[in-house]
Amino acid sequence: MLTTRFVNGAPNWLDIGTTDIDRAAAFYGALFGWRFVSAGPDAGGYGFFQLDGRTAAGGMGSAPEQGPASWTVYFRTTDADATCEAAEQAHGRVLFPPMDVMGQGTMAIIVDPAGVPFGVWQPGRLAGLDVAGEPGSLCWVELYTPDIAAAAAFYRSTLGLETSGVPFPGGTYTCVNPAGAGEESMFGGVVPLADDPTEAPHPPYWLPYVEVADVDVVVARAEELGGTVRLGGTDIEGVGRVARLADPDGSRFAVIRSEPRKA
Repeated sequence: MLTTRFVNGAPNWLDIGTTDIDRAAAFYGALFGWRFVSAGPDAGGYGFFQLDGRTAAGGMGSAPEQGPASWTVYFRTTDADATCEAAEQAHGRVLFPPMDVMGQGTMAIIVDPAGVPFGVWQPGRLAGLDVAGEPGSLCWVELYTPDIAAAAAFYRSTLGLETSGVPFPGGTYTCVNPAGAGEESMFGGVVPLADDPTEAPHPPYWLPYVEVADVDVVVARAEELGGTVRLGGTDIEGVGRVARLADPDGSRFAVIRSEPRKA
């Protein structure tokens, strides 16, 4: 699971682009206890979702012509320019080249060969999120992709990520960890898009998971607030209880109550 001890290649930021940031703030505030705080008059409407004063995610309003509402996962790098170059050499493309963000760090948006956008964040004054792996915060990410082997090769070349197979009910789950950090630092998985009936009709993407105390309560509340239940509460042996949702604007995310790790 994720922590805020960010290392190269690990997710260190999460944000949403949505057509109605006020509605998103109300929705996620009711689900996770987040409070949206503006980043200031020079931030172009960008702000932070805070959990008890700690930043759990970012977000801003976006016009419909900028694409569908969605969450973007960012991965830590010490050199955004070099990461973008590596992505292009591995047959990805740079959607938004590296840019300084008010001295806080340098960001870029990259699209992998399957068409999945993701971000990279090179820390300046801001290392990343203030909270991760706790209830109400990002704890896991999954890449739904048409080709696991191709995705693994791309992200290894671009971010140095390593993959490993873990026994899973019904087969093997492909886990992801930063280079050289070992399986104890796993932060996500790679899932074949065609094998999941919930995801197969949709384009490939990175799915963020938020840790919660009670999955079923969150699912019911999301429906009350106009969200969509894409996969109802489901128990996964050795993992926990999970559900996949979409907010009223269509941004997809998941929630999990993780099983305690065995000693």
